[in-house]
Amino acid sequence: MIISASRRTDLPTYYSSWLFNRLLEEYVYVRNPMNYHQVGKVNLSPSVVDGIVFWTKNPIPMLDRLHELEKYNYYFQFTLNPYGKDVEPNVPSKNDTIIPAFIGLSKKVGRERVIWRYDPILFNQYYTMDYHRKYFRKLASILSAYTEKCTVSFLDLYRKTERNILPLQIIPETHEQQLDLMFSFSEIAKEYGIYIDTCAEAIDLSGLQIAHACCIDKERFERLGHYKLSLEKDKNQRPECGCIASIDIGAYNTCRNGCLYCYANYSNAAVQKASAKHNPDSPLLYGEIEPEDVIIERKGQTNIVMQTSLFDS
Repeated sequence: MIISASRRTDLPTYYSSWLFNRLLEEYVYVRNPMNYHQVGKVNLSPSVVDGIVFWTKNPIPMLDRLHELEKYNYYFQFTLNPYGKDVEPNVPSKNDTIIPAFIGLSKKVGRERVIWRYDPILFNQYYTMDYHRKYFRKLASILSAYTEKCTVSFLDLYRKTERNILPLQIIPETHEQQLDLMFSFSEIAKEYGIYIDTCAEAIDLSGLQIAHACCIDKERFERLGHYKLSLEKDKNQRPECGCIASIDIGAYNTCRNGCLYCYANYSNAAVQKASAKHNPDSPLLYGEIEPEDVIIERKGQTNIVMQTSLFDS
């Protein structure tokens, strides 16, 4: 079983104490986003958790406690974009805080456990094609010693995203602009020895040696853990997504980064309401179990292949 922590919120930044408490107690409660009173109990024992993917823009609250993860196989999806406070209002200074945090994390866990995410790519009068070329190169030059690859994507306009990004006066990119920018990115990535792929993008970039990403990556877990996994593609994700099946332990409307492009938050008011109910000692990310709740135990199991093949090295 693979744990995603989390596509729905930045657990390392804002809820790391809760996260370590859940790993210590080896279980977590997760509300069904489509059915509020249906609560899944997820087993977090190292005996059934084959890997964890941490998604974050700032892992600093976890850095001094990484030794508590020694029983788990894991890696980080680390989003580091070139945007200012107009786009990512609550993310600390990239130069002063986030880039040093990226480097510090990589030094602690290894560059193969830190995936750089440059996403989503958006355009307006300020964030232009030339702007993205300039800052992708700048970031690549700094981060290339501390990561193996960069995953990129273009902005997806969900209904709530469209409302939230109105102040940015986004200019939709054309197919030709996507190809042009990806050509530039691929050349820059090659120059700095970084592999580049795209997250759930329909555009075919195979001619640039840019493949579709597997953000929850079977091969990476196998390489890091020195085992084989019997897991299939996640059927709940978009067709272009290459991720294997996982269980997400986060919750929507809880991320306080405030990024205007975020698909996981309905509004700042919703985030404030949910965050106010957070208790680091609760099995739930926010709130408590209610009388109407139905708790369903999700029977997690390891998917590590125990039988060794004749052809395995």
